[in-house]
Amino acid sequence: MSRLPIKWDRILLKIGGESLADKNNYGISSSRVRLIAEEISEVKNLGVKIGIMVGGGNIFRGGIASREGMDRTTADYMGMLATILNALALQDTLERIGVFTRVQTAIEMQEIAEPYIRRRALRHLEKDRVVIFAGGTGNPYFTTDTAAALRALEIEAGVILKATKVEGVYSSDPFKDKKAEKFDEIGYVEVLNRRLKVMDATAISLCMDNRLPIIIFNLQKRGNIKRIVLGEKVGTIVKD
Repeated sequence: MSRLPIKWDRILLKIGGESLADKNNYGISSSRVRLIAEEISEVKNLGVKIGIMVGGGNIFRGGIASREGMDRTTADYMGMLATILNALALQDTLERIGVFTRVQTAIEMQEIAEPYIRRRALRHLEKDRVVIFAGGTGNPYFTTDTAAALRALEIEAGVILKATKVEGVYSSDPFKDKKAEKFDEIGYVEVLNRRLKVMDATAISLCMDNRLPIIIFNLQKRGNIKRIVLGEKVGTIVKD
């Protein structure tokens, strides 16, 4: 049987911690993780090489803790550790449904995961393993959005898919403004000038400098990742 034509054959999927959480946006929901793992498995079976960057906001948010008085560096490192918990949960679920994975962390902890090494990550992708990146960049003051842009460039991904709870990028918050306009396509500079909450400014600038497109989409709609890699217009694409 011939495979379907694929538009994006190597992707970096950015999953925020909230996507893995329960209804209270806290902790890890096994049912939600299972649904995401099944989506990833379906896309992998198309022949797509997949890297995943996970956030940790469902467990700990360094930015909030910092604003409440915690030392910023300490808070950011705690946030990085939260991403590793999520990565291990996703890895376990993926492997239970037959998807071979590797977790690579920017903070070295050899007993539970590999340290991030670019050449090793590329080799895993060549062997059809899903590579889950955790620990952000390994440095405080950088978000997992910036880490996602960095890893996407390093693994030579053709696009970043940023999973959200909304349909794409809007002119204002669609939950608060019923007149919010959804963009099907928008440029990097406009995102920065409008200060739209797509990704942080460092991540957007990094993608802009390297002409790496970003697609913002609703992860809660089943099949969206597959539709995107097959070239369907889903969500909002940020590009030149």
